[in-house]
Amino acid sequence: MASMDQIVSLCKRRGFLFQSSEIYGGLNGFWDYGPLGIELKRNIKEAWWQDMVLRHDDLNQQPGSPAPYSMTGIDSTLILHPQVWKCSGHYDLFHDFMVDCRESKKRYRLDQVVGRWGTAKGKRAFVTAQVGDEAAAQMERQAMKFFNLRAKSLDELTWESDSQSLADLSEFTEVLGPDAKNLDTLTTPREFNLMFKTTIGALGGEDDTAFLRPETAQGIFVNFKNVIDSTRYRLPLGIAQMGKSFRNEITPRNFTFRSREFEQMEIEFFCHPQESADWYRYWRDRRMQWYLDLGISSERLRLREHEEAELSHYSTGTADIEYAFPFLEPGEYGELEGIAHRGDFDLRSHMEGKLDEKRRPLEVELGEDGKPKWRGSGKDLSYRDEITNEKYIPHVIEPSAGADRATLAFICEAYHEDQAPDEDGKMQTRTVLRFHPRIAPIKAAVFPLVKKDGMPEMAKEIYLALKRRFNVFYDEKAAVGRRYRRQDEAGTPYCITVDGQSLQDQTVTIRDRDSLEQIRLPASEVVAWISERVMQ
Repeated sequence: MASMDQIVSLCKRRGFLFQSSEIYGGLNGFWDYGPLGIELKRNIKEAWWQDMVLRHDDLNQQPGSPAPYSMTGIDSTLILHPQVWKCSGHYDLFHDFMVDCRESKKRYRLDQVVGRWGTAKGKRAFVTAQVGDEAAAQMERQAMKFFNLRAKSLDELTWESDSQSLADLSEFTEVLGPDAKNLDTLTTPREFNLMFKTTIGALGGEDDTAFLRPETAQGIFVNFKNVIDSTRYRLPLGIAQMGKSFRNEITPRNFTFRSREFEQMEIEFFCHPQESADWYRYWRDRRMQWYLDLGISSERLRLREHEEAELSHYSTGTADIEYAFPFLEPGEYGELEGIAHRGDFDLRSHMEGKLDEKRRPLEVELGEDGKPKWRGSGKDLSYRDEITNEKYIPHVIEPSAGADRATLAFICEAYHEDQAPDEDGKMQTRTVLRFHPRIAPIKAAVFPLVKKDGMPEMAKEIYLALKRRFNVFYDEKAAVGRRYRRQDEAGTPYCITVDGQSLQDQTVTIRDRDSLEQIRLPASEVVAWISERVMQ
């Protein structure tokens, strides 16, 4: 697999991703998608929506599904009523622990700092670095500076322990911060809420405080009853949503893997409580297969069930789909998607405080102060089956994928370097992105071999015919071999060349990106031929 530096360089060079506000020095944790990047991300989202929502076939039972089911979608606002986040638990519980360094003036997320106990020259310290593929090397450099060691005397340094999280230490004494020169410069860990605050209205008082949503899920939960009442759908029913979310990450890092603004692709699947365990397994396995079908290697993808200690208090089962990103140590994986069995926690939280027929409060959970722990809407969000007349609060299975992380994983997986002949027949190293044709930013490129003899005119006709259906590219500059290389780096699966023979028999050459094989095909069949291959 390529290094992260190679991938980041390609992304900027070819217009996949740029640092936000780069001309002003950039804004940490925010990224802009360039011309190729937005097409790739849009294709991934479109494939997700097509496969999960539009093509789920709610009239027939899906292979492996416990029963027939329906799917639909919504698009909720980025700013919801502040009470939504109080009832969901985000206002009180959605936080990370952070530490500040009094010397370097930098802030770190506690669980993103690792360290080792080391001794040299009669001194001892817990030497730290931020999590990442350079952590071990950074710890060694920190230790050499702190213990005043030269490379030739590195054997004087003794490591007393393996790498461990800073969060595992009971007290922060003899700790050398990631960017510090002296010991004990880190503050005591404290909670940091991850939601972005904003203000609604002109006055800007405390009562006008609102938050940018940290997830898209709550917009689905608060609209559950609206969707049920306005449609004829019965449960089981999935409600899908794609959209931006915002989390004020303490230390965004690893390119777009951990950002402050990101896009989610989420499904909240509502089902009968007695069937929820089967639906959890169904969605866990189906979402794993989706990545495999679009070209992620099974060698770098894994499905990991959470241990009991990892589970959220409301969850009876959670699995992560994880990918071996190149910025991680060998054998480590980063989360692409989580599939959670959320039970009835969310709907119940938003309905607690509802009144019975005599306007007495029902289902109110009290806190230690004797006041309601959750202040729900008071609305009845239970479901009544119109055929069986059974009434219950549905259980929810949540497959939650990150569109940005998925895009990054597909780029990492697609990056290859191999040997290919140039226009003179000499073998040269080429960089190629082997995207599945369905998600490739550009589906095909059309070239006239030379800019004369009627070749550009014929090539433009083919280009315009393809352009009506796909994102395609027209190029008549430079030698055709160089044009092939540019499209290989962009991940374009097929290149179509109009040459002298094309003018005689109305055929063109189609070159395959991966096999480098070339075939001749009548120009009139090109659109159908490309369509068949990029829509699979």
